[in-house]
Amino acid sequence: MDHDLQSPEPWVARFAPLVPAGGIVLDLACGSGRHGRLFLARGHPLVALDREVGGLADLRERPDVEVVVADVEGGPWPLGGRTFAGIVVVNYLHRPLLPMLAASLASDGVLIYQTFGVGNERFGRPSNPDFLLKPNELLEAFAARLTVVAYEAGEVTQPRPAVVQRLCAINRPNAIPPLVPAQPQ
Repeated sequence: MDHDLQSPEPWVARFAPLVPAGGIVLDLACGSGRHGRLFLARGHPLVALDREVGGLADLRERPDVEVVVADVEGGPWPLGGRTFAGIVVVNYLHRPLLPMLAASLASDGVLIYQTFGVGNERFGRPSNPDFLLKPNELLEAFAARLTVVAYEAGEVTQPRPAVVQRLCAINRPNAIPPLVPAQPQ
């Protein structure tokens, strides 16, 4: 999986401005922190969580960064009842965490999620169905609890061919979501 590319995913950059100013952002399965770095540049304190955090050495001493080393698939949720103004998840899927992510959003908090879907196996990894979303699965996982701002599913060609699902949602039930224009690529 292309976890550690330098530039943030355009989907994340597009919806990052919706995260309440100055609110703490959780970058789950953060890799080298490319998305967390985007939020730091926008003035957000960051919680960077992954089971391997070697790519975050340059961030460890910053007072606005909390690095959490945890295997969220093999152990308990390490963040207790904490809530976040933003949660970003890219190229990672562990279905038992989906309800926890919704519960971990503060009021008006924003979830930005993008990962692989069924059909990706023809392009390579991931190809295991345990790591591929079923059609509309991401939307269905969050639509009952959050206000969906945007959802996309389909085949992409950049940064490499893949089948993805993308969602941005706000913890503001029954709200009229803002329209966020696509950013030129």
